[in-house]
Amino acid sequence: MQLERLVSFYKTMGDPTRIRIVTLLTKGPLHGQAIAGKLGLTPSTISHHLNKLKDINLVYQRRDKNTIYYFLNESLLHQQANKITEWINEKKEVKEVKEIDKQKVIQNFFTKEGKLKNIPSQRKKKLLIFEHMISGLEMGRKYDEKEINEYIQRFHDDYATIRREFIINHYMYREKGIYELNPQEMWARTDG
Repeated sequence: MQLERLVSFYKTMGDPTRIRIVTLLTKGPLHGQAIAGKLGLTPSTISHHLNKLKDINLVYQRRDKNTIYYFLNESLLHQQANKITEWINEKKEVKEVKEIDKQKVIQNFFTKEGKLKNIPSQRKKKLLIFEHMISGLEMGRKYDEKEINEYIQRFHDDYATIRREFIINHYMYREKGIYELNPQEMWARTDG
């Protein structure tokens, strides 16, 4: 899988010595002794890091008589940088599509005046509708039951059912007739 390869590449690159080696090799090929000297490290340490970089094909070697020179596979470095950018952009696009889908659901179930036509039977749509409704409430503020009922009635007459759904789906917490929004991490998920 592409994500696993990206993770493996960046895990290997997640070491300061390896980044320094790659930086040195951007200026041209070097042998192990030269890299060790420039970085002030032992040849065995450099050898260890070079092997890790060879494992991900970022570094390759060529022998010139008795000396092994290490080269940077710059095309792979650029390719990996592009892949992570592409992967991030894909995820952003998926999120944007989900946002467009959410807006379509809201438009389908609410009138232009903001009244809920009916409570969706499909769970995902129902949760999207409740999230939309709950967005007008303030985090950290305590509401009594009458306030919550009046707030819900702006959207729909069946305030008791919707209020109960707010509790069941963990949008709100109720204690002794007082309602408060839960943190979003506790809300029922619409993406699963």
